[in-house]
Amino acid sequence: MDKLDFETTNCWEAYAGDEHQAAMRELADRYVDFLSRCKTERETVDYVVTRLRAAGYTENFAHDKVYRVFKGKTVFIARKGRAPLSQGLRLIGAHADTPRLDLKQRPLQEQAGIGQAKTHYYGGIRKYQWLARPLALHGVVVKESGESVRVTLGEDPAEPVFTIADLLPHLAQKQAGQTIADAFEGEKLNIVLGHRPMPKPTSEAATEGNGADASAATSETPPDAPSDAAKKDAPKDPIKARMLALLNEKYGIREEDLYSAELQAVPAGPARYVGLDGSLVGGYGQDDRICVFAALEALLAAENPQQPQCVLFWDKEEIGSEGSTGAKSRFFEYCMEDLIAAWQPAARFSDVMLATRALSADVHAAMDPDWQELHEKLNAAVIGHGPCFCKFTGHRGKYEANDAHPEYVGWLRGVLNGRRIPWQMAELGRVDGGGGGTVAMYLAAYGMDIIDFGPAVLSMHSPFELASVADLYATRLAYTAFLEK
Repeated sequence: MDKLDFETTNCWEAYAGDEHQAAMRELADRYVDFLSRCKTERETVDYVVTRLRAAGYTENFAHDKVYRVFKGKTVFIARKGRAPLSQGLRLIGAHADTPRLDLKQRPLQEQAGIGQAKTHYYGGIRKYQWLARPLALHGVVVKESGESVRVTLGEDPAEPVFTIADLLPHLAQKQAGQTIADAFEGEKLNIVLGHRPMPKPTSEAATEGNGADASAATSETPPDAPSDAAKKDAPKDPIKARMLALLNEKYGIREEDLYSAELQAVPAGPARYVGLDGSLVGGYGQDDRICVFAALEALLAAENPQQPQCVLFWDKEEIGSEGSTGAKSRFFEYCMEDLIAAWQPAARFSDVMLATRALSADVHAAMDPDWQELHEKLNAAVIGHGPCFCKFTGHRGKYEANDAHPEYVGWLRGVLNGRRIPWQMAELGRVDGGGGGTVAMYLAAYGMDIIDFGPAVLSMHSPFELASVADLYATRLAYTAFLEK
C-alpha cells in the first residue's frame, strides 16, 4: 500500500490478512458484548473500572496507573510515561452518555386501561424512532436512607419488555400531513408498563377481624362480592397500584422513591452483527461508546509509553456537556492538580496543558447511501475507510467549533501513516446544512492541541446505529498509535 493512499484506503483491503481478520473479529465480539451490557453511563463506567482494576490501575495517585470516578458517571484515567508530566499528556476524551428517554420524577399514570410511565427525552432523538419497539428500563433508585437500588428490566429473555404505542394508520390522516416536529409530541412518549389491575379486596378480606362489619353482610350478598368497606379500600388507580406493588416486590421501592431515581428507557436486547457478511455492528449507544471501548482497549494495549497518558470518559455531552459530570465541569482540573502533586509537584498546570496533545474521540456521520445529497461528497466520511479527522465541528460558519491547527493535523497524519493505519478527513454535512458539537472546544480552552477523531457511523442517534467492524479495529489501532507516540 502506497504511503499516499492511506487517506482513501478501505480498511477491509488494508487488513485483509488472516492475522488481522482474526484480531478484528475477536475485538468485534467483545465490543458486541460490551454494547449489549453497557446501556447507561453508570454501566459503562462500571465496565471500565472492572477492566482497569484487572490491569493494575488504582485510585491512589501515588502509583503509576491511576483512575478516579466521579458520581458514577465520569472517569479520569492516567498512566505514567518515560517523559515527565511537564512535557504534556497524550489525552483521549470520549463521552459515555447517549440519547434516550428518561423517566420523569412522577412517572406513573393510568388511563384508558393502560398503566404508563411518562418520559422526558434526553439528547437529540427523532421521536418516531422510539415508538412500537421493545424497550428496557435501566438505572438506579436511591432511597431516603441513601441505599442505591440498581434496576434492569427487560433485558433477560424471560422478562417482559416495555414499549410506546404508535398511532394506527386508520386514524393518522391528520398526523400524516403534519411536520415531524408537530406529529410526534414529547409528552406522548409514554411507556406502556402494564394493563392488569390490582385485585379488588373481597368482603372476607375487608371484614376479617371486624365482627360488626361481618354481621352486617346479608344472606342476599354474593359470597365474593366486595363489601362497602372493601370498595372504600380499593385503590383509585388499580393498574398503577399493581405496578407499584410489583416494583416494591422486586426492588423494595415505593412511589416516593421514584423522586430520587434515575431511570432510563433504552432499546431492549443485545447488539447484533448486521449484513450477510456480518461486517457491521448494529446496536444502541454507539455514539459514543464505540470510542469509549476503542480508547480503553488502546490504553490497555499501549506499551512503554513515552508521554504520560490520560483517558477521560465524560457524561452529559449529548446535552451540551453541562453539569458536574460534563466536560464543562472542573473535574478534569481537580484530577490534574492531584496528579501533578503526586507525580511532579514542581510542574505548573499551565505548562502541562499547553504541552498536551489530545483527541476528542467522537463518532462522525457516515455518508448515507440513500441521502447522499445531504453530504458534500468530496469531504464526506465513508464507512469502512477508517477513523475520521474532523478539523472543525460547529455550525453555520464554524460557530461554536474547535478548529484544529494545521501543524497538529500534519503531525497526526505522520503518526498514522507511520503505522500504516487507514484514516480519512471529513466534515459533518453540507455547509449551512449540517454541523454539531463535541467536547473538543472545552479542552481547547486550556491551550492544548486537539481534534475530533473517531469512526463513521450510520443512523447516528437512532436506537440501532451501525458501525463497521473494520473501522472499530482501525480506530483502536489509531488510538494506540497516538498514545504511544
